[in-house]
Amino acid sequence: MKQIQEITSAKSQGHKLSMVTCYDYSFAKIVAASNIDIVLVGDSAAMVIHGYKNTIPANIDLMESHVAAVSRGINNKFLVADMPFLEHRKSKKKTMTSIDRLMKAGANAVKIEGGKNHTDIIKYIVDSGVPVMGHLGLTPQSVHSLGGWKIQGRTEENAKQLFDDAENLEKAGVFAIVLEMIPADLSKKITENLKIPTIGIGAGPDTSGQVLVLQDILGMNKDFNPTFVRKYLEGFSLMQNSLDKFNEEVKTGNFPSSKESF
Repeated sequence: MKQIQEITSAKSQGHKLSMVTCYDYSFAKIVAASNIDIVLVGDSAAMVIHGYKNTIPANIDLMESHVAAVSRGINNKFLVADMPFLEHRKSKKKTMTSIDRLMKAGANAVKIEGGKNHTDIIKYIVDSGVPVMGHLGLTPQSVHSLGGWKIQGRTEENAKQLFDDAENLEKAGVFAIVLEMIPADLSKKITENLKIPTIGIGAGPDTSGQVLVLQDILGMNKDFNPTFVRKYLEGFSLMQNSLDKFNEEVKTGNFPSSKESF
């Protein structure tokens, strides 16, 4: 498993980091056999797996279940778990209880969305011995207050806020920061200013690494085609064709054959 020290030193050594989301045991086994550096059990599971319109319904029970499933198959990867919506805004005791559940389910670190308003609790978590990854820019849990899925940091004021937030998160002790849907020149400026690595999604090529949802990489949703996603497989068509082939062979009597019978 890539240790946290290897992740934090990757930037200074000029090594780009790769991170993908994963939500279940079957895909975890495939990711485990790959060269991917970091695995994120994202609260995007609420959308990708459960069909919700946003990430807000991903509560601690849902996240714990997905972390446990992935951890059983991922064994050789650094595993980060998203803190669910508002979970870190409750009391310190409730926050640490939730983190305890995620860590015991198999997470090596947690990811928390937001900037300056969250630095106190992030420092407390880090001081308690739990690695924390930050997340700035488009923070999906704040989709309602942001007014939808919009690029962040376009105005001078918003750009300065994101820059300052990144500095404050580093001071609070996060080991890396995800930068989501911000202009490439801003993410470059933030990355160059920090000692810790940044991991981009829709944030241009100059971050310290990149993250995408596994199902997006595999082309599992033919109707989801955002600008920042590159599909490395036409998974939807391949799987649909396989199912149609199975259906055809069942109905023509070609499956099962004598080799597939006892």
